[in-house]
Amino acid sequence: MAKARSASAWFLAALASSCAALNTELVITNSMIAPDGYAINAIVVNGQTPGPVLSAQKGERFQVNVTDLLVDESMNRSTTVHWHGIKQHGSAEMDGAAMVTQCPIATGNSFLYDFTPVGQSGTFWYHSHFQLQYCEGLRGPLIIYDPEDPYLDMYDIDDASTIISLVDWYHVNAYAVGITDNAASTLINGVGRYRGGPQVPLSVLTVEQGKRYRIRLFSMACKPYYVFTIDSHVFTVIEADAELTSPLGADSIEIQPGQRYSFILNANQTVDNYWIHALPNYDTSYADGLNSAILRYVGAPEADPVDRYTTSTEPLAEQNLRALVDPAAPGVPEPGAADVSINLEGAWDGQLRFLINGYTYIPPPVPILMQILNGNVDASSLIPTGAVYTLPRNKTVELSIPGGQIQGPHPFHLHGHSFSVVRSAGSGSYNFANPVRRDTTSNGASGDNVTIRFTTDNPGPWFFHCHNDFHLDQGMAVVFAEAPNDIASNVNASDTWKQLCTTYDALSPTQRSLPMEQHRRRHMKKHQIGH
Repeated sequence: MAKARSASAWFLAALASSCAALNTELVITNSMIAPDGYAINAIVVNGQTPGPVLSAQKGERFQVNVTDLLVDESMNRSTTVHWHGIKQHGSAEMDGAAMVTQCPIATGNSFLYDFTPVGQSGTFWYHSHFQLQYCEGLRGPLIIYDPEDPYLDMYDIDDASTIISLVDWYHVNAYAVGITDNAASTLINGVGRYRGGPQVPLSVLTVEQGKRYRIRLFSMACKPYYVFTIDSHVFTVIEADAELTSPLGADSIEIQPGQRYSFILNANQTVDNYWIHALPNYDTSYADGLNSAILRYVGAPEADPVDRYTTSTEPLAEQNLRALVDPAAPGVPEPGAADVSINLEGAWDGQLRFLINGYTYIPPPVPILMQILNGNVDASSLIPTGAVYTLPRNKTVELSIPGGQIQGPHPFHLHGHSFSVVRSAGSGSYNFANPVRRDTTSNGASGDNVTIRFTTDNPGPWFFHCHNDFHLDQGMAVVFAEAPNDIASNVNASDTWKQLCTTYDALSPTQRSLPMEQHRRRHMKKHQIGH
């Protein structure tokens, strides 16, 4: 019977992929919003931030038409959308990374992102991948449901009501955020409070006593990491970054920018209201509803919870997570024994730029994918110089990312792949047998040597960067040109895709983008920083 079900599922997935299961429009505009009570001009998706939940079934095709109607030059009028965690097998041109896999969409224009996630399900998100735009509001959740999820019998409810998104929110334009500035507020599902601000109604997650919920937790933050807790409740973690894990209990979760977790929440406490907390690494207070939302049991009064002061005794540690499916890391199970081993040493130049192995990533004038399609397949001929590494096909790659840089820890995200974390931050040991597999991991503190493994089975130019968006904007990134001689036969460089560059290149320099310092100077004149 199992084989029959598997064959049936394959047939249904193949049938679904032949038609657009997710066929939708995302309209990107500027709007004055006040998610924490402080009004500021921002970027919204279909009139809201975070943007609408996009969802599909495993194997289904995505057709998402993005229309750019941005008018505020201070936040850039061009844009892209990246599908964070989608590996884009055979569709690297749809990855959405500006000047890596495409030119930005110019304002007044649209682009159809058309791709089928191959074999993927789980918790993803989408966001602008052009300068600092996602910090201004262009981000939203994306879920791919699996009708054959092996954990289906562990939960009763898994839908849009069980999504929890965490966002750092600023009261100035992103380009006016200083290196040491912290967010004004934490938004949980798009709502929050700031010190001295109004008592904005907090987000409420409603549960029914006796039910079990698959909570999908997203960090859509630009800068801080969070420690996430729900008073009097423990979690069973079953997914990290769209990769299933063996069930692991925890009562708190540290979550870095770009990361996602699924956990089972058993609503087994007394009917009441309970605090949901997301404490950013720069803060220590939940007073007056800061950094908070509410878990409300059906039948509880509509009131703020009482304070239940508890200390975490079972925090989630990444090195304790185990991949559920094909758990072994690829390659020879010894440090440095991969086919290709690269050490990526980050540094700060003291002049607002990060370096990796001595080079800072500066977006090139021509997308790296287009450079490759034009015949430039050697690292020496690809720009930006020193920031592009070529990788051979079907080899095991090991990356070591030492910690200890200023403004760390740094959450590194790899496009085009998940990876096995064979050595996690905070751990001195290696696990090649069954490490967690994910797409974003912290490089930790001084003394850490976080090490990851993946197989080069997906030709394309893939970004590897710090997901603190300010650090990416300051050059903390490299690009892996994977199997460059095979990329042309694995992408669909359509006329519509090429037209993006024709249109974008015709814009004036200020219409395309402004250098970071120009943005900041312009905004210091327009905004008084004090919130």
